[in-house]
Amino acid sequence: MLHRLTRRRVLAVALAGAVGLGTLAGCGSGGDDESSGPVKLRFLSLAWQKESLQANKDLVAKWNAEHPDIQVEYVQGDWNSVHDQLLTSFEGGDAPDIVHYEAASIGEFSRQGYLADLSGLLSDDFKGQIDKGVWDTATFDGKVTGVPFLLESQVVIANKKLLDAAGITVPPAESGWSWDEFQTNAQKLTKPGQYGVAWALKSPTNRVLNLALNFDGKYFYPDGGKTEVRIGAPETEVPKRIHDMLYTAKSAAPEALGMSGADTLPGFFAGKYAMIPGSVSLRQQMVEQAPKDFDWVTLPPVRGLSANQAANPQTLSVSADSAHPKEAAQFLEFFLNPANMAQLAKGDWLVPTGKQANEELVKATGGKQGWDVAAASAADLTVAPFQMVDGYPEWKTKYATPALQQYFANKITLDQLATQLVDGGKQVLR
Repeated sequence: MLHRLTRRRVLAVALAGAVGLGTLAGCGSGGDDESSGPVKLRFLSLAWQKESLQANKDLVAKWNAEHPDIQVEYVQGDWNSVHDQLLTSFEGGDAPDIVHYEAASIGEFSRQGYLADLSGLLSDDFKGQIDKGVWDTATFDGKVTGVPFLLESQVVIANKKLLDAAGITVPPAESGWSWDEFQTNAQKLTKPGQYGVAWALKSPTNRVLNLALNFDGKYFYPDGGKTEVRIGAPETEVPKRIHDMLYTAKSAAPEALGMSGADTLPGFFAGKYAMIPGSVSLRQQMVEQAPKDFDWVTLPPVRGLSANQAANPQTLSVSADSAHPKEAAQFLEFFLNPANMAQLAKGDWLVPTGKQANEELVKATGGKQGWDVAAASAADLTVAPFQMVDGYPEWKTKYATPALQQYFANKITLDQLATQLVDGGKQVLR
């Protein structure tokens, strides 16, 4: 979850000019007198990795060179402070014309009327490149208020040498192991001094609810205009399987429970863990940090009833107060055309939402470094119930995360976990 600065601190930071974004005053183009000059748009980008930053700036420069009548100014933002800065700028009527954020966070701004409905501003060809399930993540009250363009899926990074030694075949990019196969193979890869898998579960909630879609686990259910947490067999399937790997099969490393994905890498490189489930973006650290002789491979997402996972894509939106929404939409279609979207995804080590962009990315990389697996995983990413629930962040922080941590540490039972999750929902959900 993005860190929320207090309003007082946001204003103080803006006044001090201490953040990269600076003050957003005047960002919107509505107050400019442009009758005798080009249309001016301001684009707030949250790109931060070196390659991604360069790609963003290069594309803006290319657009400006090709469109002298519509000029886009690149504004650098920061993930850690953007939410409160946007809130302040929207309320003050001086928001950027084009806003980079994420689907899980734009719903609040969309419902308050701060974001334009893009439904009629984008071409059918452009919209057809992205699956409906992904569009749904940026659709609120029937209005499409963001263009989803970068996705993050959960895959498995494996030590190829250890797989070969255990006689385990790498599955094809389009079809991962079932959960039963994954657990069986983790057992085969477990021996003294070596665990089959390291589940990094320092922040377990998003991962568990994400993977729960493998078994149609929803967790959140509408009930008479409200939402309540319900825990049945579909919701307990993933926690139970991970728990079994830790304490029954003992094929999962217990010390990894308090780790983040990157924390497991030293042990992974040393051969202590054969597989590490994690974000598809973890491949970047593999490329940059793995020893030169370390042979690793990206395995596709594990499958239950399906390989479905929650999609929380990065998005581009247009401010409802922008004086030039049509021109902003033109820029979006250029910025996110297949070749450009593929370039942006490569820079962030994420998955492009567009079908043709996926094809171009695999072609450009030859599918190496797990790009074939990353591209194929996009087909199983869709909107999840928890992404549409008001109060989810509070439920996650106050109730779900501590309860799941206790369960995975074997301090409470599965029934006690369910009770805590349900009771927490009663406290915060509306």
